[in-house]
Amino acid sequence: MGDRVALVDYGAGNLQSVRNALKAVGASVTVTADPDAVRAADRIVLPGVGSFKACSQGLRAVPGMVEALRERVEMGGAPFLGICVGMQLLATRGLEHGETRGLGWIPGEVRLIQPHDPQIKVPHMGWNAVAVMPHARGHQVIEPGEAYFLHSYHFVVEDPHHVAALTDHGEGLVAAVARGNICGLQFHPEKSQAYGLATLARFLEWRP
Repeated sequence: MGDRVALVDYGAGNLQSVRNALKAVGASVTVTADPDAVRAADRIVLPGVGSFKACSQGLRAVPGMVEALRERVEMGGAPFLGICVGMQLLATRGLEHGETRGLGWIPGEVRLIQPHDPQIKVPHMGWNAVAVMPHARGHQVIEPGEAYFLHSYHFVVEDPHHVAALTDHGEGLVAAVARGNICGLQFHPEKSQAYGLATLARFLEWRP
């Protein structure tokens, strides 16, 4: 039997697509809003679609979920993957619809994309390159490729060593973050075809 993957259900994620993609690469997935199931999981995936504020409020509205995530991931060392706004929630705060607290696992803030070139459209939508940072080469989850993005806000990370990959949309935007057993993807692996499935497969094999 493989590792048990908890896909966190807090009313703000593209759950079925992410679940199907994880199952396609062999994961044993439980979609759950139960903190005890998160504590019992070997790996945890936090999806997220919508605004930072709505996702943060939704996550905190599930009794005991933030505490369970901290126990299992920050203290217990379980491999963790945040997807899209699920990655952004790792930040200290988000500035969408006012200032909202994040999990604070990777210091930084989530701000509106404001390109200098008026030809650059927001949201950043569609396929774009994922360029791995030199210090992150060899990371077991993040590899270069082409992925599908859809976001208007981006993660501005305090410590550049937490930036695992960038994408270019008029400027370098964070495509992936990593710190210890915590990994986050701004792109949608469940919509990124072969590259996305390969990324999820690497997450399942990751032994941080």
